Amino acid sequence: MTKERPILFSGPMVRAILAGTKTQTRRVLKQATGPSLSVDCSDNGVAELSWLWGDGPGYDVNETIKHVPCPYGQPGDRLWVRECWARDDEDGALMYRADLGLGGSADDWERNRLDGVPRFRWRPSIHMPRWASRITLGVAGVRVERLQGISKTDALAEGIVQLKDGGYGLPAGEHYHSADPRQSYLSLWEAINGPGSVEANPWVWCVEFARTA
Repeated sequence: MTKERPILFSGPMVRAILAGTKTQTRRVLKQATGPSLSVDCSDNGVAELSWLWGDGPGYDVNETIKHVPCPYGQPGDRLWVRECWARDDEDGALMYRADLGLGGSADDWERNRLDGVPRFRWRPSIHMPRWASRITLGVAGVRVERLQGISKTDALAEGIVQLKDGGYGLPAGEHYHSADPRQSYLSLWEAINGPGSVEANPWVWCVEFARTA
């Protein structure tokens, strides 16, 4: 049975989805920690985590296996995007922060403070209800890999683009690298997940998707 789940995206990633340059997302596989760990992933989006305990003469070798379904679904499921949003108090119109870019605009200010009276307030993506979501994604594939194992092709599928000078980064030039889109993506990852998150090289879910609405 097809299931539908919410998923959060930042403004730049929403814009990449709308532009058609982002067709993958990577999220940490939180249960994949500890020594002597191996990870495999089935076609139905379930990760098999195996830990071996004890190795060497005089030690018993025990294996602990855990099956972890992908929290973002399996192929055929749908994801509805949560993003920063607002609803105009006067006419009920929905607005999306990603449409205004990173720094907002004069139009944003005028709409927000018409005659000095606020007409709306931006609401965090986590508080977006299903009816307010404008983007639906169909899950096309799920796999598990190490973060640093991302390929150049997959970095581009994460929303990194080639800029006019031949380098790579987000369209506005953030996370620039002159030659390698992988490095641009890893810079973006660290900005989102914090210092040391790239060096930790976690196991991640790689979810491939196509926009359906």
